[in-house]
Amino acid sequence: METQRILLDTSIVIEFLRKKKKEKSVFFQLVPVYNLYASIITQFEVEIGLKSEQHWLNYQHVLQRMTILTVDRLCIDQAITTYKYLKPRNQRIELADLLIGATALSHQLPIATLNTKHFTRIPHLQLVDLVSRRSSP
Repeated sequence: METQRILLDTSIVIEFLRKKKKEKSVFFQLVPVYNLYASIITQFEVEIGLKSEQHWLNYQHVLQRMTILTVDRLCIDQAITTYKYLKPRNQRIELADLLIGATALSHQLPIATLNTKHFTRIPHLQLVDLVSRRSSP
């Protein structure tokens, strides 16, 4: 059986980098279960925020376990469609989140995020259920 593919939001990577006990992070729990992907936007957001050599080393560990997806024309088209949907509803989200969500949609991937407030606004975007994952042994 093929392993399910998911896109990681920046919040998942940042949580991993901040946790002292890495095995308690959501990222650590997702690695054995899913094929992990991330948007190049997540890579940008994480790398501009790396503050120490240890964070850089831990981040290299993360990069080895996921595939980075670029923002292509299909992704931009999806971002435009989503923006045009959200704007008249007064539900716009940050550009980075818009592009990350569009990356997930254009690659037909559910997204794992700790920032459900923004991503639940994006129509047709499937979120990975992290609540039940955290409560499971």
